[in-house]
Amino acid sequence: MARMLALNPAGLGGIRLRGGPGPACDAFLDSLARAFAGRPIRRLPIHIDEDRLCGGIDVAASLVAGRKVECPGLLAEVRGGLLIAASAERITPARAGRIAAGMEAHRFALVVLDESGEDEAPPAALTERLAFDVQLGSVSEQVPWTPSELILAVSLAPADPKVIAALEATARLLGVAGARPLLFALRAAAAAARLAGRESISPADAAEAARLVLAPRATQMPAEQPPDPPPPENTDPESAPREQTRTPEDVVLEAARAALPEGLEKLVEGRITRDAPASQGGAGERQRSPVRGRAIGSRAGMPGGQARLALVETLRAAAPWQKLRRLEEGPGLVRLRREDMRIRRFEARAETLTIFAVDASGSSAFARLAEAKGAVELLLERAHAERAEVALLAFRGAGVELLLPPTRSLTRARRLLAELPGGGGTPLSAGLDAARLLAEASRRRGRTPRILLLTDGRANIAADGAAGRARATEDAAAAAGRIAAAMLAATLIDISPRPQPEASRVAEKMNARYLHLPRAPAAAIHAIAAA
Repeated sequence: MARMLALNPAGLGGIRLRGGPGPACDAFLDSLARAFAGRPIRRLPIHIDEDRLCGGIDVAASLVAGRKVECPGLLAEVRGGLLIAASAERITPARAGRIAAGMEAHRFALVVLDESGEDEAPPAALTERLAFDVQLGSVSEQVPWTPSELILAVSLAPADPKVIAALEATARLLGVAGARPLLFALRAAAAAARLAGRESISPADAAEAARLVLAPRATQMPAEQPPDPPPPENTDPESAPREQTRTPEDVVLEAARAALPEGLEKLVEGRITRDAPASQGGAGERQRSPVRGRAIGSRAGMPGGQARLALVETLRAAAPWQKLRRLEEGPGLVRLRREDMRIRRFEARAETLTIFAVDASGSSAFARLAEAKGAVELLLERAHAERAEVALLAFRGAGVELLLPPTRSLTRARRLLAELPGGGGTPLSAGLDAARLLAEASRRRGRTPRILLLTDGRANIAADGAAGRARATEDAAAAAGRIAAAMLAATLIDISPRPQPEASRVAEKMNARYLHLPRAPAAAIHAIAAA
């Protein structure tokens, strides 16, 4: 696969490697490095700024030279070579669009290291441009080879129309839609033919392309062909039909079928869920950012790195001094000095984390947990768009269980919440402390946490696990006070049939909003959490 990509990097686009770092990933990247020896190979830093990525004007060098000095970006530096993007699931759609445009302009191959598993996925603007899709768990290093074995092809090798028809039929049977995957398969088949020393594409080359390009994109299992009917008895051997020759379509489809992963139905379901648009949470706290968000003016400083030049403000700062500087330095264009430089200031919203703390005790526990689960799924449906995460913990018996760690993956949430525990005592203080600790840890990582507590406020398990309503109530009040002291945003939803004074007092101690919703449907809880 690495050798095919080296033959036609612009045509095949690149490779998506699914899986975390390890020996398989290292072996694959070593093979790619050998294939692209002599050509530029670059890694894409996660926090690269736009000027370094796409290129721009070197302001400092331009001021020294008195003329515009341009600096090439990373995308231009890797022209004709290989760009490796680690943690590609964290690439924003806007940046993915710039990388895709760079692939068209500079004709380099892209390797996407997808470490997300079932949680997230790289932007489709990149993955749809990559011919190969690899699960690293099945990769093994082949016999070493040298770049001198490569014969660089500038065009596709000719193909028999029957072979092209076989690839088209195989794509249709596998449910692979669109013209781009078929074009990738043809280019991969041409590269396989060149590597084998053939001048035209054979059925074996098409089968290799179907195995590497079409099979990973399959969305359905191909229908089994009915077996040939047995020959009639007592027939003349001379008149019996001879064994039919296998057609190119049979060869290609058999290779693709053999490469299909086990449990294709689950794989397809996971892809659909990951690619589905997911749900809005609320906006997080405002944070100063040098690169993104709403513009809020400028400040003195030199552009570079992530700091962007505020051109109008820079010229405005330099304008009053131009006459004096021309007297000192002679006539010329605008005279800029270091003290004139201004850089932009932005204000961005932080990621949010909504922590559902659910009272899972008593007979109504299952209903409350089901409602919380529904609200979690509603919040996660568009979590990527709003930079939001959701966590769910349930307290019952003598302790607290974190059912769903902070995530924005709807697939992961559904899997972990399939079986929900319920019943037992009410350790309210333990639930409040667990929610507070999770919120404080999230805030230290730059997120904006908020707690959504579903309970009737009647505690009967103390902080040390002992039973007793009086002591449990005191411990719950102390835990609620610690949430207020930490200045955490919180909402308490009283889920009892009638408003309970205990729940109201806990909300007051927490400095939280109090809402009485005896029948809190998932949509209502979602609306409260997103407000």
